[in-house]
Amino acid sequence: MHFADFAAGSIGGACGVAVGYPLDTIKVRIQTQKQFTGIWQCFMTTLSKEGVHGFFKGMFLPVTTVSMTSSVVFGTYRNCRQCLCQLRGGPGTPNTKLEIFLSGLAGGVATVTVMSPGDIVKVRLQCQTESMRTRKGANLPKPKYRGPVHCLLTIVREDGLLGLYKGALPLILRDGPSYATYFLTYSVLCDWFTPAGRKGPEWTGVMLAGGLAGMAGWTLGTPMDVIKARLQMDGARDVKRYTGFIHCIMETVRVEGSGVFFKSLGINCLRAFPVNMNQLEKVRKEGPLELSSSRFWE
Repeated sequence: MHFADFAAGSIGGACGVAVGYPLDTIKVRIQTQKQFTGIWQCFMTTLSKEGVHGFFKGMFLPVTTVSMTSSVVFGTYRNCRQCLCQLRGGPGTPNTKLEIFLSGLAGGVATVTVMSPGDIVKVRLQCQTESMRTRKGANLPKPKYRGPVHCLLTIVREDGLLGLYKGALPLILRDGPSYATYFLTYSVLCDWFTPAGRKGPEWTGVMLAGGLAGMAGWTLGTPMDVIKARLQMDGARDVKRYTGFIHCIMETVRVEGSGVFFKSLGINCLRAFPVNMNQLEKVRKEGPLELSSSRFWE
């Protein structure tokens, strides 16, 4: 087992959350609430009604759990690569692109088991536009959740422990293929950017490869990201609209058209590029194909 990967995943994951969280809040709100029609309108509305605090709602739980989820991705990815390498030819044999793809797929699927509870709490708090700072006497609706722990306990009380895994299927279908695409794209780009006679690309090539790989992963994962967020929010505010995964897809297409699945693609790519340009030191030490993602996640 490569325990250094688990530690690296913890640090990288926390940095990813800090960099991308405000944009992630805007993304989730655009995906789930019709009152927000675009990035700029959502930004200005959130800022005017909730202040800067509104962009960081629900961040505490993802920060505390992303270390674990990112570590699972790191460890699963590298150890799967090692196992596949040994099955094919023993240690030291370079991995094929298919092995990199499959290892990334396994890492993305594995992380859902520990990520889902924190993710549903994050989404519900991000979509809670009511403010806890409402003045006494003001005739304004109060927020349903008082914080991450209260949100977690409320979900368990209303829906049971399985309620914490609401939206797990689209989360698997998002993260599995997305991570597979991310790792494969990163590997291919690093090969392209590596000068002749060198083991890896220059730091500029590493940054570009990481950013483009993150964008590629989110391009594939955005449709399932929309379905995931809608299932996670279903029933939180009013009556349930969807009976399940397939019904959510069909109802979304019927009401809003298929274009809604890529409504948040722009902001996902905008967030993914800088979040995935933070792996230079590890690349310099180990070479490009030893690099694992820091969690190009939301």
